[in-house]
Amino acid sequence: MASMAFRTLGRTASAGTPLGRAAAAAGASALPAGPLAPAPALAAAWALPGRPVCCTVAAAAASSASASASASASTSSDPRSAAASGSVVAPLVACPSRHRRSSGAGAAGRRPRALLAPPPRSTGGNGQVGPPPHRKGAPAGGGPAAAASAPAAAAAAAVREEVVEVVVAEEEEDVEELMDEDEAGQQLAPFMDAVVKVYCMHTEPNYSLPWQRKRQYSSSSSGFVVAHGGRHWLLTNAHSVDYHTQVKVKRRGDDRKFLARVISVGVDCDIAALQVDDPDFWAPQSPGAPPPPVLELGPLPRLQDGVAVVGYPIGGDTISVTAGVVSRIEVTDYSHGSTDLLAIQIDAAINGGNSGGPVFNRACQCVGIAFQALVGSDVENVGYVIPTPVVAHFLDDYVRTGGFSGFPQLGIQWQRMESEALRRAYGMTAAAAAAGAAAGAAGAAGAEAAGGQGGAGAGAGAGAGVQGGMGHKGVLVRGVNPTSAAAAVLRPDDVLLAFDGTAISNDGTVPFRTGERISFSYLVTNKFVGDTARLEVLRGGQRLELQVALSKPAALVPPHLANRDPSYLLVGGLVFTAASEPYLQSEYGAEYGSDAPVKLLDRLYHGFPAAPGEEVVVLSQVLACDATLGYEDVYNVQLLRLNGTAVTNLRQLAGLVDGALAAERATPGSGGFLRFDLEYNEVVVVEARDVLEATAQVMRSHSIPHTMSADLRADLAAAAAAAAGGAAAAAQTQQA
Repeated sequence: MASMAFRTLGRTASAGTPLGRAAAAAGASALPAGPLAPAPALAAAWALPGRPVCCTVAAAAASSASASASASASTSSDPRSAAASGSVVAPLVACPSRHRRSSGAGAAGRRPRALLAPPPRSTGGNGQVGPPPHRKGAPAGGGPAAAASAPAAAAAAAVREEVVEVVVAEEEEDVEELMDEDEAGQQLAPFMDAVVKVYCMHTEPNYSLPWQRKRQYSSSSSGFVVAHGGRHWLLTNAHSVDYHTQVKVKRRGDDRKFLARVISVGVDCDIAALQVDDPDFWAPQSPGAPPPPVLELGPLPRLQDGVAVVGYPIGGDTISVTAGVVSRIEVTDYSHGSTDLLAIQIDAAINGGNSGGPVFNRACQCVGIAFQALVGSDVENVGYVIPTPVVAHFLDDYVRTGGFSGFPQLGIQWQRMESEALRRAYGMTAAAAAAGAAAGAAGAAGAEAAGGQGGAGAGAGAGAGVQGGMGHKGVLVRGVNPTSAAAAVLRPDDVLLAFDGTAISNDGTVPFRTGERISFSYLVTNKFVGDTARLEVLRGGQRLELQVALSKPAALVPPHLANRDPSYLLVGGLVFTAASEPYLQSEYGAEYGSDAPVKLLDRLYHGFPAAPGEEVVVLSQVLACDATLGYEDVYNVQLLRLNGTAVTNLRQLAGLVDGALAAERATPGSGGFLRFDLEYNEVVVVEARDVLEATAQVMRSHSIPHTMSADLRADLAAAAAAAAGGAAAAAQTQQA
């Protein structure tokens, strides 16, 4: 007989198993292929007195009772014989019973299923399992009909015995799991008192009108107290206190809210540390009560480990717990900071308000912080957790520096080298690698004979990358950020082979844990700014070992402003600002990645600053006034030059404009013209004398308090003070 599969309430029985053989003996061979129900005898095995059954099963059993004799006697192999004999073939579907997601290592890989009570058993006087008493038309025993239905009854008995054993075994597992989960819940309950609710008032800047702020709004999220490095920390998400004006926290079971201070914000890793100065917050809630619990950071979990997300999400005011398992661990984009760091993906629900709450393992240790979820019409229960290595890095960074210095980066653009032709072109094949190793060894020997050390780097590890005759592996360096420390040692067209002794594969991954690989950027971000790293590269066919002090290079278009207000400069009706990702999002909405000007997107995704402090200065908009008549349609275009001088940042532009207008103030008519050369070969020209009058007019019309932002005013004042000090020193030198 050909192999068949029978789907029954989430379980699959093949024809080679006892359950499958019993179903086949009961007439299942007449079933067409596909996810259909077993023969009526199998359905009848489920239709027992006092047992709730699926409607499709009950219908199949009732309809086939009177036809069981003819169905069992039929020897036709035609799939239509079942219908011809009056048998009903109906799909078996799971009952809409209570579903529960099993969690924990003991339930790894199990799917949700309906929990059914074990069916009662009844036997007739002949020892065969009899039909349910409420079913009419079924033979009650004796006579030709009973003899004809004996094979079907025997098959039903065999099916029922195995089904009973299966259901009883599964329900025993469920009872054990429920007991385990109840015990775990009792263990977790005291630690829930370490979870707090965070209330925050936000006042965000208006990036499109940078002299204004948006309307104040409030939010609530979660936080928790954790011990690390010999002290206690109150942690939440950075986006929970973004542009905060007031932060309050409330402990579980307490009716008081306590003011909190934000002492450190790591936008890159989306973590913030709070401080509550009121001692009542840290004291027991009542006399004789134990002190509030403090969580401890646990290890990085394994795949399929059970986790519980605890916090204060939307939908209620009290604490909430959702359970799930670890689905994936990899380097992931942190949406708030636009940084790629290690993250844990879980299938537990993470909703608004869960942000900043702890995620527990079965040992009641904190294994991470809930912070974001994947949202989409084709996505369900995909949440992300900041793992404890990232949390510990944030806390250790604060201890080391008194603030947040960020996560280091190499500051390179790289591409995979999975193409065989690309690897051959860069000498990464076995033969080329062996030749390069020999050349490197010869160079090192010559340098040593000459008493020098110039060839030591080339000779170090020569040939170590030739593994089993497969040649080198690594990634191609396409570009290097000039502001990064790696710019002193790395060059475009270098092949990065290893980082700190860990070999990098052609796809840019490194070994992580048993059976897992992860992006090599994980090795970089595990270090701190200022740490030294060893790089192994292939340059011109020779293997080199280099050292670099890791840094956090600047971005040409920053992904965030780290809670700073945006800078601006007003020149007549011309509004200049520095491009940033929040600015593009403010101008073009959530789809700014496709709707923003192509030139600005190119700077965002592929641009490197040529020097520290370089920015993309854009003409944001032109406010209507007499001095800017005819330029009203120019907006969101990069400024390249002012009067022939290349513009590198907004601070420099403010100094150039201030100098031109100062000359006009001192001697009217001497300021001349201000020529702004823009991207796309556009030109805007205004007269200095008109700018002075138009600027005052625009400020009155639009309630703009100053011609430039506070940071630019402070920079100009500092520059003027430095210039005055230099002039005074020069005068004293001349007098002497």
